[in-house]
Amino acid sequence: MLAAAGHAAANIHSVSDLTLPVVQRIAIGNPDTVPAGRYARQALTMAGIWEMIEDKLIFGNSVRQVLDYIRRGEVDAGFVYSTDARMVVGSGVVAAAVVPTQNPIVYCLAMTTDSSRKYAAQDFVEFILSPKGQQVLVEFGFQKIGPQTK
Repeated sequence: MLAAAGHAAANIHSVSDLTLPVVQRIAIGNPDTVPAGRYARQALTMAGIWEMIEDKLIFGNSVRQVLDYIRRGEVDAGFVYSTDARMVVGSGVVAAAVVPTQNPIVYCLAMTTDSSRKYAAQDFVEFILSPKGQQVLVEFGFQKIGPQTK
């Protein structure tokens, strides 16, 4: 998701708006170490603007750091997960645009085979896959999931 600082929100509604001269600083997670940064670089490359805005980029060590930059107004915009942005929208952060990614962002759920708490792990997996667990995920901005093969 492309999030904008409150002071810059009027100018940023899409990825292409990042090329505007009024947009001076854009935060992304470091693409070499932060998955969200890799997704952002892919999206900006797909949009054909990576090279155009590369000098404006401020690299964060995590999505949370990028959110802090946006919330404090230290950058005009940044790339974060929509689930993280939902937690701070209204505190100086505006959801500007959903950014398509080349690959879907997937969180895996699995049990380890060498656990001292196998029953608790199994209960957790069953809860997450249950209708109630799926509703909790949706409430926090995740999409519903289904069981996958082992």
